[in-house]
Amino acid sequence: MKQEELIISEEFDGWRLDRFLTDQFEEYSRTYLQRLIEQGYISVKGRTAFKNGLKLKAGELLQVQLPDPEPLNIQPEDIPLDILYEDSDVILVNKPKGMVVHPAAGHSTGTLVNALLFHCGSSLSGINGVMRPGIVHRIDRDTTGVLIACKNDAAHAC
Repeated sequence: MKQEELIISEEFDGWRLDRFLTDQFEEYSRTYLQRLIEQGYISVKGRTAFKNGLKLKAGELLQVQLPDPEPLNIQPEDIPLDILYEDSDVILVNKPKGMVVHPAAGHSTGTLVNALLFHCGSSLSGINGVMRPGIVHRIDRDTTGVLIACKNDAAHAC
């Protein structure tokens, strides 16, 4: 678990806790940070803050606990990919019709995610505390199109 301590500056006096955290931790969504607040991972002045709308005051000490990303339980598979572009930050793949993007009930193998895990190994991003294999968006199984997958959290946050 990663822990951060922040002192609220005058600039953020009166801000809502969830808005402040979203400003400070841009790599996480506001929804995810709100969930951390509600689950007791955030403390203000040494007391657990359970309310997203808590108003912050300049000089207060904020302690943030960021849980380690949840691991994926998805197996890499050697599935050919139609790679349109790839660098150290992103990979663009032309997804064929009939291929499911994310493993789900009834589709635990043969997905784009399985193929990306094989092709890119561990160099795919996570987001919002979940080890997501870099997928920025998705399209339906029967739709053909270009999908972007990010190879690091900085690229995914953009």
